Amino acid sequence: MDKRKVAVPLVCHGHSRPVVDLFYSPITPDGFFLVSASKDSSPMLRNGETGDWIGTFEGHKGAVWSCCLDANALFSASGSADFTAKLWDALTGDEKHSFEHKHIVRACAFSEDTHLLLTGGFEKILRIFDLNRPDASPREVGNSSGSIRTVAWLHSDQTILSSCTDSGGVRLWDARSGKIVQTLETKSPVTSAEVSRDGRYITTADGSSVKFWDANHFGLVKSYNMPCNTESASLEPKLGNIFIAGGEDMWVHVFDFHTGEQIAITSS
Repeated sequence: MDKRKVAVPLVCHGHSRPVVDLFYSPITPDGFFLVSASKDSSPMLRNGETGDWIGTFEGHKGAVWSCCLDANALFSASGSADFTAKLWDALTGDEKHSFEHKHIVRACAFSEDTHLLLTGGFEKILRIFDLNRPDASPREVGNSSGSIRTVAWLHSDQTILSSCTDSGGVRLWDARSGKIVQTLETKSPVTSAEVSRDGRYITTADGSSVKFWDANHFGLVKSYNMPCNTESASLEPKLGNIFIAGGEDMWVHVFDFHTGEQIAITSS
């Protein structure tokens, strides 16, 4: 008998092709919001609590691989196979700026103060765009060893986190010098890397396992083997007592952070 617990999820319709990235905003005076990236080229904004559709950002001409919201959910950004990263007004849906690249943009992230946009992708280069001067040339932080899969900011925008599609590990770069200051070693490529809301942990998924790292001292805190090949993982932002993971089996698995025990499963 299958003893897995099955929760009834909110189902948010709208995309016509697979969803490849999701991003929740912090809690704002108006609540919190969810933006989704899809191969259908049209990122969507939703109410984070109810899943209700708010609007669609129209303008990309290729699959959208990454999306994010700023701290106040006033702006959104997206990275696409059309060789651009776009900045959007999250209130009106208007395109504010399009940042040209020479290849597919696979990842993007706002700095904590929302003045900077970090991008990475098939060019193997990390770029930082100044949103106060969007027409200015970006600053290139460093050349990666492979195509960039994930990017994030750490330590009040002093450190940049990135992972590659064809090599294991997460690299931490000094944002000012452009030098690698630390590497979090994994045997397989990291397909998901996230900094927790309280800044304590870095959560990574590398196919066979989900790992939690100390975001200040970079030691491995916990590592759990997964029941299937896992593409993405996220730590619950309020109490941090649970984490979710999803991958090839098309289920979302819910685990106890402290023990690694699976406590629920739901369809994705």
